Amino acid sequence: MFDVAVIEDAAAAEVSLDPMRARLLSELSEPLSATMLAGRVGLARQKVNYHLKSLEKHGLIELVEERKKGNVTERLMRATALSYVISPRALSAVEPDPAVSPDKLSARWLLAVAGRLVRDVGDLITGSTKAGKRVATFAIDGEVRFGSAADRAAFAEELATAVTALVSKYHDESTEGGRSHRVVVAVHPSTEGVRP
Repeated sequence: MFDVAVIEDAAAAEVSLDPMRARLLSELSEPLSATMLAGRVGLARQKVNYHLKSLEKHGLIELVEERKKGNVTERLMRATALSYVISPRALSAVEPDPAVSPDKLSARWLLAVAGRLVRDVGDLITGSTKAGKRVATFAIDGEVRFGSAADRAAFAEELATAVTALVSKYHDESTEGGRSHRVVVAVHPSTEGVRP
């Protein structure tokens, strides 16, 4: 079971967004049968089986074990990940493109960049899983509290200068076998205490 999985297929995204199926996914962090799940979610076992078949068809859950109980075979299922992120690729016709409106101070542009990041990292995870390799990534996540808008603007300017200097220092077009990497740095207000 993965910590996080990226859903790239539109049909799988649709299945995962159904409230009951999302609830079943959350319950399936441990292997459970349809009968066990029925008691937890208050549905008939047949209804639970219907939802489980759909989740399994789209690779969101997997068979862990089969047990014979008299004439019945009990299937223990488990989610393939603890949590899921839906890639913009699942909505490819309307996925965000940062190049459409490249206003680097716009929250919507930042969201388009974040969408591209989810799509690209999802592609990398899918490819590396098939190849049996790890993806070399690096991320920094922190929080800073600014005393004023002027401090925030000064911070953004210094950060841009530092990142530009690092990119200039290490960027090398000439090395054969080198590999390009995307650098994404974002600063946005914290949502802590904002959302209900």
